[in-house]
Amino acid sequence: MHYRAFRILLATITALCTLLFGALLVFVPILYPRATSLLLLLAIPCAILAFVGALLLSGILLAPLTRLVEKVRQFASGDLSIRFAEDSGALVPFSVRELTSSLDRVSVRVRSTVAEVAAESKRQRQFISDVSHEIRTPLTSIRGAAETLMDEDISYEDRTRFCQTIVRESERLTRLANDLLTLQRIEGEGEIKLKRVNLHTIVAHATDMLEPLLEERIVRLTVSGEAPDVLGDSDRLQQVVQNLVENASRFVGEGGRVHVELSGIRGHSVITVSDDGPGFGDVDPARLFDRFYRGDPSRARTTGSTGLGLTIVKAIVTAHEGTVEALNLPGGGACFLVAIPSLPPKEK
Repeated sequence: MHYRAFRILLATITALCTLLFGALLVFVPILYPRATSLLLLLAIPCAILAFVGALLLSGILLAPLTRLVEKVRQFASGDLSIRFAEDSGALVPFSVRELTSSLDRVSVRVRSTVAEVAAESKRQRQFISDVSHEIRTPLTSIRGAAETLMDEDISYEDRTRFCQTIVRESERLTRLANDLLTLQRIEGEGEIKLKRVNLHTIVAHATDMLEPLLEERIVRLTVSGEAPDVLGDSDRLQQVVQNLVENASRFVGEGGRVHVELSGIRGHSVITVSDDGPGFGDVDPARLFDRFYRGDPSRARTTGSTGLGLTIVKAIVTAHEGTVEALNLPGGGACFLVAIPSLPPKEK
């Protein structure tokens, strides 16, 4: 029964009883003047019974609300495991049941928010720990080299070598700081400036910038295909291509090949960067985009990687409402696919 209907029914019964009792008080003394004292004697136990009955009835009616208030107190004290809904077999007024359902929906959102805050806090702690670890290594090298240079008896060759170590590790710290600032700007608001972008032009500019590095590493780069224009930031999208190509060139070795292919698939413009290197093995592809993750830490350090290149790629692609995936090719090598929503062709 609906809670409001139950209240109306209870009020009606109470009103009828009151009218009956009032009629007795009015007419009985008139008809039977000598029955007044008897009526008063009957009224006292009737009043007591009415009070006890009302007390018991109110207790039964308010029991679900009492339990609900206790659950709210427990939830407010931090017990997020509380469920407000009563058992399906419990007799609960409709209005109370609706209230518990609403509170359960609110509690789900609260638990989700708390979980997100906890996860974000954990990511921040992990990020601080990772940054500290990354900074500690070059600082240790710089300090060791500087302390060695304080020795007056060190040879010219050793002095030159330790000076080169200081320069190299200082440059690495600079790259790390720049990558961290880039990541912070991308993940913040207002950094991505959107306009119509031709991806073939983006890839051409990126490969021109990387040409000296690829020649130094003796890596061959090829580009093929076309893709529809996208709404994006040309500088950031060029950074995506550069990071992916540079990352591939570090692992293919001398004489290796890197291929960039453009295509359009199901309303998306796709940039595919593949290589003929060893791939990334049995590593979970999603981990490749984690901050400071390196499939081969020792090799990454020697090539000057900060461990943030692929993280920056993912951040840029996500800011463009796109996706990036990594996979091992059947014949060997790694492949990275970037998909960004396409724009319709320009009207001629």
